[in-house]
Amino acid sequence: MLEVSKLSKNYGKTQAVKNVNFTVNAGEVAVLAGPNGAGKSTIIKSIAGLLKYEGKIEICGYDNKSIKGKSALGYIPELPSLFPLLTISEHLTLMAHAFNIKNHEKRAEELLKLFDLWDKKDKYGSDLSKGMQQKASICCALITEPKVLLVDEPMLGLDPKAIRNMKELLIKLKNEGVAIVVSTHLLDSVQELWDRILIMKNGEFVLSKARSEFNNEFKSLEEIFFEFTEE
Repeated sequence: MLEVSKLSKNYGKTQAVKNVNFTVNAGEVAVLAGPNGAGKSTIIKSIAGLLKYEGKIEICGYDNKSIKGKSALGYIPELPSLFPLLTISEHLTLMAHAFNIKNHEKRAEELLKLFDLWDKKDKYGSDLSKGMQQKASICCALITEPKVLLVDEPMLGLDPKAIRNMKELLIKLKNEGVAIVVSTHLLDSVQELWDRILIMKNGEFVLSKARSEFNNEFKSLEEIFFEFTEE
């Protein structure tokens, strides 16, 4: 479970995030949406422990910057950043060893085959296309079998098959009890996945609502988004 309490972040005199609170339960997919500059990336990077902030963030009951908190978190950034002189296989081994994951080889093979990287596992990071880097980044985040998963623009740069596989994988993880936060502008791509919608504007939530709270009234995520962000 992910719990964010009174999260605020300033960049100089600019308050990017203003006293934000939300919870994502086990087996729940929360979609984080908002216009450019709304504060989504700041929230994601704060949860991932990449920024200093005010407030409290807990992952499975542990502070997000603690070893136990980090061990329960998987993070797929919008822009993958691989080591140019490590192979795909070595990236997964590095992640597994960093988090003391034993016998990771079978899991690594499953992930690499799922994203059509098995025959490319010995390619260096510098030799990979943007799409292949994104796939490798996904595999790195999932090799640790996280309990909370942050995904920033999950479909960006992926081919149609990989997009389908990514959606199926997110559904599988959700059913296994993983708490998932997806930040995206491509709302159609997560229409069938979401359980909670979190819409930001000017550093604050203008909507935080569970899918079940819409009383069976069908609305697409895009319709909900424009309803709460347009003047």
